[in-house]
Amino acid sequence: MSNQGEHPEDHRGDFSLTRRTLLKVSAATAATVAVYPHSALAEGEPAVTPPPEILPLTLRVNGKSQQLEVDTRTTLLDALRENLHLTGTKKGCDHGQCGACTVLVNGRRINACLTLAVMHQDADITTIEGLGSPDNLHPMQAAFIKHDGFQCGYCTSGQICSSMAVLQEIKEGIPSHVTLDLVSPPDMTADEIRERMSGNICRCGAYANILAAIEDAAGGLKS
Repeated sequence: MSNQGEHPEDHRGDFSLTRRTLLKVSAATAATVAVYPHSALAEGEPAVTPPPEILPLTLRVNGKSQQLEVDTRTTLLDALRENLHLTGTKKGCDHGQCGACTVLVNGRRINACLTLAVMHQDADITTIEGLGSPDNLHPMQAAFIKHDGFQCGYCTSGQICSSMAVLQEIKEGIPSHVTLDLVSPPDMTADEIRERMSGNICRCGAYANILAAIEDAAGGLKS
């Protein structure tokens, strides 16, 4: 029989840990988990990657129908560059932040790196190659050359495709964040152009010349 003056706690073992010991145990546990992930410990066999799924795809690119067989994970950017060898469309950040991969899909600009090719079955796509050629420049291309709207030129194809869409958006009355009157059509002002082109980054800093080129191509715009 136990003494009446004793408490159950008096017979517990001493499980106290020093701070140093606790840190050592925690570090050892973390290292074990890193080397032997839970899934590997549980299954004992490496995961098997399923084979890619290939689907037929029809695109109308620069006025010409193209029949492709693409991995469902292929972006529109990679399909244009790798499958159709239209390398004018550039891969910049590959995260939709720089605008170098901008193309026109059914008349609207889109970052080709952010969309899967199979999502655009039978779409009408225009790349920089479809706007003009060295012997027959599109007016927007000619304006970029005239106003020196580029330096390294890497972002220029995306800048030009985006510029084309900007003019069309304003023509159709689509407002932007700087449009003051949402009832009336937006004016073709420098602020409107700057806002609408803000998704296209020029690391060389040719923004003033790009603005001048767009205004010139649009024909006597207000600045």
